[in-house]
Amino acid sequence: MGLAYNVYLNSAEIYGCKNCKAHLSNHEDIISRNFRGQHGKAYLFGSVVNVTEGEASERNMTTGRHVVRDISCRQCKETVGWKYDKAYEASEKYKEGKFILEAELLCKVT
Repeated sequence: MGLAYNVYLNSAEIYGCKNCKAHLSNHEDIISRNFRGQHGKAYLFGSVVNVTEGEASERNMTTGRHVVRDISCRQCKETVGWKYDKAYEASEKYKEGKFILEAELLCKVT
């Protein structure tokens, strides 16, 4: 397998893991701020780095049924959100392949 190296982002505003400060995404990658997670406010991101994906599972969410997988910080293993693999509702298809990061589990990295 080899060593896993963290990706370091170069942006004016970077979101990182609250636990270990590993870079997770750029502010510019936020698609929507109108989401809720287990811990409250959450953001939909187009791309994230330094995460590992868990097993896919089907979940009933407020916007319908989705196939999602939890994502964890690659450095400290803390769960930071989830990835949408599949949406069954046509109006929710835009979420497929996108990521939710929960605001309570993030910090701004300078």
